[in-house]
Amino acid sequence: MSGPGGTAGALVPGWYPDPDGAAGMVRWWDGARWSDVTTPSGPGVSVGRSFEAPPRQEPRPPSTWEAWGTGDDGARQPVRRPRRGWLIGLGALGVVLLLVLVGVVLGGNDPSGTDDAAPVAGPTSQPTSTFPPGTVRIIDQAGGISYPFLGDGWYEWDRGAQSETTETAGQYFVTQEDLPDDEVFIAQCTSGPLAPDYGWSGAASLQSTVTAVADYARSVHYPAPNEQQVRRDEAVTVDGAAAWVYEFDLTWDVAGYDSTGERAALLLIDVGRPEPALLYISIPNTHAELYGAIDRVLGDVDVL
Repeated sequence: MSGPGGTAGALVPGWYPDPDGAAGMVRWWDGARWSDVTTPSGPGVSVGRSFEAPPRQEPRPPSTWEAWGTGDDGARQPVRRPRRGWLIGLGALGVVLLLVLVGVVLGGNDPSGTDDAAPVAGPTSQPTSTFPPGTVRIIDQAGGISYPFLGDGWYEWDRGAQSETTETAGQYFVTQEDLPDDEVFIAQCTSGPLAPDYGWSGAASLQSTVTAVADYARSVHYPAPNEQQVRRDEAVTVDGAAAWVYEFDLTWDVAGYDSTGERAALLLIDVGRPEPALLYISIPNTHAELYGAIDRVLGDVDVL
């Protein structure tokens, strides 16, 4: 999506009418891009002027790798930036030559000889994507549902699509960074359209489908061996739509993990689209004081 109205230099962060056209909704512009977060317009929400697409720029051939981003598979990947012009290009070339010269001089004074390898950008495990001020709900347009934002300490999902969903929206925070397999452990509340291959064939398959998703999640996201205790396995209605909730506790005793268990809930909703919406909430027992957030979210889901 493009940015809100005005020239590129006038794009200031703020709430603007949703460029996707949702009536009565505003979307947060962070000064460089649209956030995935929308919220109803109303008291306490200062809305900028109406959306106007900025002038279209002619495509230019890419020059050099200037930044690092995150690909669909979660891996850090370089991001291409357009060429700015000859004056900036010559200035940048001069800076590069200066840095090369400094590097050669400093490298000659390094007896270890370890500067031959180029630096590599490493991944950042701690989340950095914060929600816009005033956010009260997460609007998952792809999944077709909305649910409460859980407040300070929760960050906007920025870790790519989960294998259970084709797209992923939501919130999370890191609970442990130094796992034995170099992964991180997180608390999460995410959603999206259900990925294929879980047996979905309509509302009659809600229970079997969500159970298949839960079994898959248990096998790939948690340390083994583990034991499961099912808390809820029942049909529910969400904003008038048929749904099924599957909630369980897992316990384990595996070296290297701060947590010895987790509470999780999966809510599968027939939202009237080809794919149902999957809401997945999980909180490790290192943060058991937040277990109440599961009931809070499950009790306040709307279908868009």
